[in-house]
Amino acid sequence: MADLIGLAILFLILALVAYVLGAKGVAGLSMTIAKWLVIIFIILAIISFFL
Repeated sequence: MADLIGLAILFLILALVAYVLGAKGVAGLSMTIAKWLVIIFIILAIISFFL
């Protein structure tokens, strides 16, 4: 599960770098991927907490 949060941080950094360089399409896509990875991480953490 730690891999998911690591990937989310990686995509967040990629989004920030892309935004600074002016590639707003890539930045938006990276932020969307990072957001979904964090959501999946939270859902899996809650499920593993109850099991």
